[in-house]
Amino acid sequence: MAEQPIGRFRFMDAQRVNLDGFAVEEPSLGLVAFDSPGDPVPNLAVDASGRVVELDGRAEADFDVVDAFIAAHGIDVSVAGEVMALDDVALARMLVDVAVPRSEVVRLAAGATPAKLARVLAQLTPAELVIAMTKMRARRTPSNQAHVTNRSDDPLLLAADAATAAAFGFREIETTVPVLGDAPSNAVAVSIGAAVGSPGVLVQCSVEEALELELGMAGLVSYAETVSLYGTEQIFVDGDDTPWSKAFLTSAYASRGIKMRVTTGGGSEALMGGAEGCSMFYLEARCVSLARAMGAQGVQNGGIDSASVAGSVPGGVRSLMAENLMVMLRNLEACTGNDALMSESEVRRTSRTHPIFIGGSDFICSGFGSIQRYDNMFGPSQWNSEDIDDYLVMQRDWTVDGGLRTAAEPEVARLRRRAAEAVRDVYRWLGLADLDDDWLEQAVDAAGSKDVPAADLMVPLEASRVIRQSGVTMIDVVTALDACGYAEEAERLLAMLHARVAGDYLQTAAIFDEQMNVLSLVTDPNDYAGPGTGYRPTGARLHEINTVRQQRSVDDLLREQATGSTGAFTVRGPAAAGSDPTDVVIGVSAATGRRIWTTLSGLSVEDVLEELLAGLEEEGCRGRVVRINDTVDLGLIGLTAARLSGSGIAIGLQAKGTALIHRRDLAPLANLELFSVAPTVTAELYRALGSNAGRHAKGSTPEPLRNPYSDMAIEARFHTKVVSLVAIERGCLDPALGPEELEVHR
Repeated sequence: MAEQPIGRFRFMDAQRVNLDGFAVEEPSLGLVAFDSPGDPVPNLAVDASGRVVELDGRAEADFDVVDAFIAAHGIDVSVAGEVMALDDVALARMLVDVAVPRSEVVRLAAGATPAKLARVLAQLTPAELVIAMTKMRARRTPSNQAHVTNRSDDPLLLAADAATAAAFGFREIETTVPVLGDAPSNAVAVSIGAAVGSPGVLVQCSVEEALELELGMAGLVSYAETVSLYGTEQIFVDGDDTPWSKAFLTSAYASRGIKMRVTTGGGSEALMGGAEGCSMFYLEARCVSLARAMGAQGVQNGGIDSASVAGSVPGGVRSLMAENLMVMLRNLEACTGNDALMSESEVRRTSRTHPIFIGGSDFICSGFGSIQRYDNMFGPSQWNSEDIDDYLVMQRDWTVDGGLRTAAEPEVARLRRRAAEAVRDVYRWLGLADLDDDWLEQAVDAAGSKDVPAADLMVPLEASRVIRQSGVTMIDVVTALDACGYAEEAERLLAMLHARVAGDYLQTAAIFDEQMNVLSLVTDPNDYAGPGTGYRPTGARLHEINTVRQQRSVDDLLREQATGSTGAFTVRGPAAAGSDPTDVVIGVSAATGRRIWTTLSGLSVEDVLEELLAGLEEEGCRGRVVRINDTVDLGLIGLTAARLSGSGIAIGLQAKGTALIHRRDLAPLANLELFSVAPTVTAELYRALGSNAGRHAKGSTPEPLRNPYSDMAIEARFHTKVVSLVAIERGCLDPALGPEELEVHR
């Protein structure tokens, strides 16, 4: 039998990070983030006519298709000599020097070869990457993109979830399909739902490129991003593509007013067995140069589907962020990955995103799964609906604009219903499907597709067939919405079609705000130049960031406490010192029975006192309840009570539930027993504390009591509530009252 590791390592082996794959660096397989021995030395030769005749160690006669396209269209030869002559470190320092404007870095980067860009960016530390990203992103205002999909291609659920995503602040929504034939229905449903949630939300349906372009030309979607590029010729050949075919497709989208970006990602060539011994980062530099050369307005990169490959090697996560920065250097929109789930570790996946979140990007995520993990047909995202509250709180923690906002439950419920009803009515009007009320009710309430058993899987397929055969366009959808009483949503979708004709949102890094203003490199350029400059949330936006649904004020807490009021306490009069040796005083804090009625554990104060009194009775002692009105300190409450007690023993109890046993001859902090972690104290423990107080009073031996163990974050969960409760206690102090004896109506 094999010898088992020791317990500490058995415990470590069971942690989720060990579900991830980690690779030994192997340059021959492309399993190296930076600086592979197979990476070329940067160089560039240009003849007298301005023709690139040598690129990164390869003569023109030996160019592959990637070299040839970059040489022909991706190098600004007017600045190439200047930038190629610059020392790598000197150029890297320009990225983080706030005295060097963004425009100057962009000007120089236009003439750099892929190998030059890769060598320069490899110089940056993680902290420097954050600074450089803050300075170099194209658009001043950060944003975010959502995935809205489900296992059933359920149009009602898609619409409700799209409206929900828009309510949370996503400005782009990407959908896809588990069944290709369902794509037209998905595009219509998500477009309607997004329009219900907000004006100006861009929508795409990520499918096979010909069908995606067809949907775009019909106006059913407004952007695309799944035109994939690769850093080696072999992978292009394997996909039956070339840079020229991808450039043609890019132009086809733009010519029809459809915003598009290309998709790349470090590690993809290694994943497909075609890295040619080069590092992931160098190959990604070739992809980004291709994107610039073919005229795409932006790039979705940062690993994407191969993020886990990059994350498996040393420095791989740093390379994912650096490739995002490379896009910014080339003056393109950066849609910075954070979409595919890179790790099973909660810590690792947060670590991967957080520097980008801090630095800011045109789109922090190229697909935040705003739906349940199991419904994400792209595969689970780095961030999913399970994480929305965490992300919103992370924005609040750092006062960083991550593109999202808190959405109130009543408003989300209203939007979900309206979106589902709009799709139901439009589908009936267009003759696509008849969606019944049970299905609609389930979709409105659902957290995910498992909650919609009424969904008919044939409906989206049949609806899509009718859409394609009858040539339904977005104009038809607009007409149907208007005819069915959804005039506002019809206007919003019509405004998107007008915007396509105007073409302003084809500008680099363009989004619409909720007033349909275009925010882009042209209209909202990043102007960061050091502290005090660049993007700062407005007062209204800062209020959105700071307001999370879990926050509670003192007034909120008072309202909650009032619901637990029982009126179970009557003031008998001033408390007198006792003489009976079985007399044990329970000293309670000033707010007890006045403004605080429920402890942190959820027990009522009355129930706690009942347990304490019962414990005393079991030991033959008589308990008296005295309210101490001149201090909030538990030690002094207990000591004051002990000095009133005939036995010299007392129990001190704060209304929030913290309790102790005190004796009259001890210093305030030198109590006999203490339950300091109020949220964990049970009714049984309070009774045991009463029993022990009785034993102390009789001079017998008490049983040791300890605070119960809990591995929950007690401080994070309860300390802010404690601040409010203590403030309420202080507000009830009135030394003039003196100690008051209370009657507890049991």
